[in-house]
Amino acid sequence: MNKKLVNFIVKKYLRFDKKNPFISISAILAFVGVSIGVMVLILSMSIMNGTAKEFERKLFTMNYPLTIYPKMDNSLNEDLLVKLQNEYPKLKFSPFISSQAIIQSGDAMSGGMIFGVIPQKEALINPIYKEALGDLKPEKYDIITGSGITDKLLLNDGAKATLYFTELNPTGFSMMPKMKRFTYITSFTSGLNAYDKSYMYTSMEALQTLLKKDVGSYDGIHIHSDDAFTDIEKLKVSLKGTNSGIVGWWQQNGNFFAAMKMEKTALFIVLMLIILVASLNIISSLLMTVMSRRKEIALLLSMGATAKEIKTIFLRVGTIIGFSGIVTGIALGFIGYWLLDNFDIVTLPADVYGSAKLPLDLAMSDFISIIVGAVIIVLISSYYPASKATNIDVIDVLRNE
Repeated sequence: MNKKLVNFIVKKYLRFDKKNPFISISAILAFVGVSIGVMVLILSMSIMNGTAKEFERKLFTMNYPLTIYPKMDNSLNEDLLVKLQNEYPKLKFSPFISSQAIIQSGDAMSGGMIFGVIPQKEALINPIYKEALGDLKPEKYDIITGSGITDKLLLNDGAKATLYFTELNPTGFSMMPKMKRFTYITSFTSGLNAYDKSYMYTSMEALQTLLKKDVGSYDGIHIHSDDAFTDIEKLKVSLKGTNSGIVGWWQQNGNFFAAMKMEKTALFIVLMLIILVASLNIISSLLMTVMSRRKEIALLLSMGATAKEIKTIFLRVGTIIGFSGIVTGIALGFIGYWLLDNFDIVTLPADVYGSAKLPLDLAMSDFISIIVGAVIIVLISSYYPASKATNIDVIDVLRNE
C-alpha cells in the first residue's frame, strides 16, 4: 500500500472544499455533533452516578449497609453480638431497640420512630448521629431528634418533651399508653426530610425500661461494612440456627435503585442517539465526497491504486472526523465536569434532593462504555461510504466524465 499517496489524498479531502462547501459543512456538523454527544453523555452519566451515590450515602445514614433482625422474640442478644464481634473484628456493630412513638411539646405533636442505642457504638457507624452528638454525654432519658421534629415542636436545649408509646399500661379498668418525659439535648440533619421528620434517638436503657425489654436483648443490630455484598454471605452462614436474619441496603431499597439504574440505561441509549444522528453527517459527507470525486477515484484506480487503498482513504477521512469529535467531546466533558464540580453553576433545592450541590461521579465503566459506543458508531458510519467508493465502473466514469 502506498502510504504517502493515501496520506496525501486524506489531507486533501480534509481541507475545506470551496467548490463544494456543503461537503465540508456536513463534515464540520458531524464533528460538532459527535463532540456534543460525547460531552453530554459524560456529564449525564456523571450526574446520574453522583445522584445515585449521594442517595446511597444518605440512605446508609439511617438504613445502614447491613441489618440483622430477629425472627423470634429474644433471638438477638448480647451473646450473639459478642460472638459476631469476635468472628468479624473488621466490622462495626451497633445494637438497637426501636418503637413507634408520638412526641409532644406544648400543644405541638409529631409521630415517628425512636431508637434506643449505645451512643459510642452508634457514633462509629452513623456519621450524622456522631456529628449531632459531638462532645455531649447523653443521660438515660435524653433524646436526640431529627431537625424536622425539632422545628415543628420548637424544641430548645434542655426542653422537656413527652413521648407516648404504642405499648399500653393497664390502669384499673382501662388501658393507657405508656408515656415518659424526655430531655431534648440536640438534633441531627440527615438531608432527607423523611428521616429528619420521623427519627429520634435515645439511650438503650431508656427503651429497655419503658418497653420492658430484657437487658441484653435487641430488636436489631446495624452493621457497617465496606464490602456489604461479600460480608452478607459470610454473616448468613454465621447466623444459621440463631433464629435471626440479615438484609442489605440494596434489599431494603431495591425498587428505588432499580428504577435509577433503569433511568440511567435509558438515558445512555437516548443520548447515544445524538452520536448516531451526528454520524449520519459523516455518512452524507463521505458519500458526497465520493460522488464529487468519482473522476479522481477512477483515475487512481486506472493508474494502479488498489480498491483497498481507496477504501482506506475514505475510511481514514471518516474516522479522523469522528475520532477528533470524540477526543474533543471528552475534553469538553471533563472541562464541564470540573466547572460543575468546583463552581455553583447549578444549584439544587437541598430539601428536595438532600444536597444543594450538583453531585457528580463518573464511573470508569460508564466512561469506557461511552468511548466504545462512540467508536463503534463512527467506524460503522465511515465503513459504508468507504466501501461504496470502490464500487465505481472505471471505464464508464472516464468515458463520461
